[in-house]
Amino acid sequence: MENKSIKLGKYRHYKSKEKNYQVLGLARHSETGESFVVYKKLYDDYSMFVRPFDIFMEEVELNGKKVPRFEYLGE
Repeated sequence: MENKSIKLGKYRHYKSKEKNYQVLGLARHSETGESFVVYKKLYDDYSMFVRPFDIFMEEVELNGKKVPRFEYLGE
């Protein structure tokens, strides 16, 4: 079983400086134990999402530079 943690609060996706998200917590898949980040949009319809923890936390390439997929902004 995985033992992951994440800071709760606001995050910004690397593709948009204007669109922020609120991380609400972590959830675990009931069969595999895989960790998922539970978050919601802080714009439009405020819909909720889950994304595998490792993908949420990974770095991506942007203009030849490695940047976090989601940047922590604070509480």
